[in-house]
Amino acid sequence: MSSLHPADTIAALSTPSGTGAVAVLRVSGPDAAQVAARVFKGPRLTPRRALFGSVVAADGSALDEVLLTYFAGPASYTGEDTIEISCHGGVLVTRRVLERLLQAGARSAGPGEFTQRAFLNGKLDLTQAEAVMDVISAQTDRALQAANRQLDGALGRTILTLRDELLGILAHVEAYIDFPEEDIDPDTGTALRDRMASLLARLEALLATANQGRLLREGVRTVLAGAPNAGKSSLLNRLLGFERAIVSEQPGTTRDTIEEVINLQGFPLRLIDTAGLRQATADTIEQAGMARTHSQLAEADLIVEIVDASQPPGDRLVLPESATPRHVLVLHKSDLPLHPAWQGTDGVPVSSRTGEGLAALTDRLIAVITAGGSAFEQSEVAVNARHQACLERARTSLIAAMAEFASGSSVEFTALELRLALEALGDVIGRVDVEDLLGVIFSQFCIGK
Repeated sequence: MSSLHPADTIAALSTPSGTGAVAVLRVSGPDAAQVAARVFKGPRLTPRRALFGSVVAADGSALDEVLLTYFAGPASYTGEDTIEISCHGGVLVTRRVLERLLQAGARSAGPGEFTQRAFLNGKLDLTQAEAVMDVISAQTDRALQAANRQLDGALGRTILTLRDELLGILAHVEAYIDFPEEDIDPDTGTALRDRMASLLARLEALLATANQGRLLREGVRTVLAGAPNAGKSSLLNRLLGFERAIVSEQPGTTRDTIEEVINLQGFPLRLIDTAGLRQATADTIEQAGMARTHSQLAEADLIVEIVDASQPPGDRLVLPESATPRHVLVLHKSDLPLHPAWQGTDGVPVSSRTGEGLAALTDRLIAVITAGGSAFEQSEVAVNARHQACLERARTSLIAAMAEFASGSSVEFTALELRLALEALGDVIGRVDVEDLLGVIFSQFCIGK
């Protein structure tokens, strides 16, 4: 985003393009009020009041009747003078209103530029800015709650607390470097080690939420796998509540993966229906489908193995080693007599035809996803991949600092590692001047946000 200039006044459509009852356009920057005055015919601009009037073309003809709201900086989302115009939601009318704003002195906003300005103007820290996109893209209540906690600053406050603690430790070490005659006595040395160990434990607790955050943001990759005709597509359709996959008694009907998302008690599950696995087939297309199945199994967060429990067991699914804890066996077609060989297995009896066992399957899936509840007890928001990388750097440097301190070597090396850890924590909340980092983050936003 290095080509964007914060001194410019920017404008963009902030609601999705298309046809709707209402659309909102946003203008922000030092000349926002002047741009609005050039295009708006109605009452005089008054901060924090919705004004009814018209957006007019350069020749004075009306383009649309609108509601205009003026937010004077710094009491606005971006921290700058900001105008929001609510107009009718047609494709043509919104285009004409935006064109008029650009003619009046604004320029088109880049992706995420409004939120970037909010960050640069101190309205949000970097974790809160990222949370804006998480709120927009949340697919379940649980994901939305996590995003809202981050938007409220929960993660930022946690990082600031850790950073302040680390600053205190570093200040103590640096004081000894500046005043070497004041030796670090054993009691003080023990206290410093304890403080670093406590900080390390809190860093590791945050890092432990990374997988939780990924599951909430991206969804749990749930692969439905098993032999042909086990009922994978039937179960997919039943879980979705509509006929998404073709169901046939002919083996090999599913040739490619089919993916849909469902909300399971607040968790987004990315259900992936796969081609049936069997020992041999001459069909090259089916072979390709089975190859994709194996690829999906290797990348799965959760594997749902589906077997026809009315038939004797055949070749069972070979699970990747990493998938063993995340595996659920479904004894499908439970409306038919259960074959004695399946008695005593830890499977969930389910019938896609009658719906029997779906509640029990849901409970089992939730228990596996949450590891019985313990995996999602963390009260703070879950970190994302960028946070994780920064915290890993901080953890590595802190461990190195503790090792240097324990070795009795020069405390300058301890201080160096502590400074690196402090820098890594600062990266989480944006206490850095790295333009490329900001560009990567905000480029993921939609135009107008």
